[in-house]
Amino acid sequence: MATACARHILVKSEKLALELKSKIEKGADFGVLAKKHSICPSKKKGGDLGEFKRGQMVKAFDDVVFKKPLLTIHGPVKTKFGFHLIQTIYRS
Repeated sequence: MATACARHILVKSEKLALELKSKIEKGADFGVLAKKHSICPSKKKGGDLGEFKRGQMVKAFDDVVFKKPLLTIHGPVKTKFGFHLIQTIYRS
């Protein structure tokens, strides 16, 4: 079973997600922004979700984590929870 480790920032609006993505691309720290803006409990750990198996997350999230390039900021990805910026650290 495929596993991956990812971190994310979850916000309510696509506009805010795009603003945060722009800040990260200009050198802002992902973890610091996650702690400040994310509405997910993972924000305490800078957005780190730890390791999880394929199928444990909602499909749109899973597709990014298991199919897109590693260590790149992807998103905004819309799910029923809001808008995510996702960075996959590794997968096996």
